[in-house]
Amino acid sequence: MKIEIATLFPEMCEAVLGESIVGRARKAGKIEVHCRQIREYTQDKHRRVDDTPYGGGMGMVMQCEPIYNCYKAVCEEFGTKPHTIYMSPKGKILTQERAKELAQLDSILIICGHYEGVDQRVIDKIVDEEISIGDYVLTGGELPAMVLTDCVARMCKGVLSDDVCFEDESIYSGLLEYPHYTRPEVWEGEAVPPVLLTGHHKNIEQWRHEQSLAITKERRPDLFNSYSQNKD
Repeated sequence: MKIEIATLFPEMCEAVLGESIVGRARKAGKIEVHCRQIREYTQDKHRRVDDTPYGGGMGMVMQCEPIYNCYKAVCEEFGTKPHTIYMSPKGKILTQERAKELAQLDSILIICGHYEGVDQRVIDKIVDEEISIGDYVLTGGELPAMVLTDCVARMCKGVLSDDVCFEDESIYSGLLEYPHYTRPEVWEGEAVPPVLLTGHHKNIEQWRHEQSLAITKERRPDLFNSYSQNKD
């Protein structure tokens, strides 16, 4: 998969996406992630990419042309239109199910807004969907873009050592994940649940499932109800 991020702060994105699992997967060629500086696509000699909003109001609005030029450059390099996403509080909330669907695509272009946002005309012209990572407002689209990239990338083939690494996790399975424990066996007077020390895989699997059910029912009744209905 190829993921392109159009941003005013590529160094910010690279600082995160160049590390850990995603960073190693990029170096190994399992996934391609490129961060493009939108300012490189402006024709303004001062490299301006924003202007005051029509109708008045606080802040600045990112202009159409630099974003559109960046988009066209990506299309030309790919030889096709990438699925284009604008990170926005007005978008649909990112879910694990949507991330799974996006992970099946060949290419994605993520546009990061800043200031007061992006001129609506370029959104209408090139954006396929708007995605939000929650009901709150951030200073820019970079953090949401990195969240989306990490969420999608880890489900791409070869990024993790085995599909089980993500299939057995919270949300992906429909339930919140069970508790984890490691050495020492007793810490601050608290012992590891005895079943985990037995080596009896069937009993351990059953215990973990029961824990997931209980935690999900307590903390996310919406997920629990959905899971229960799908099992019926």
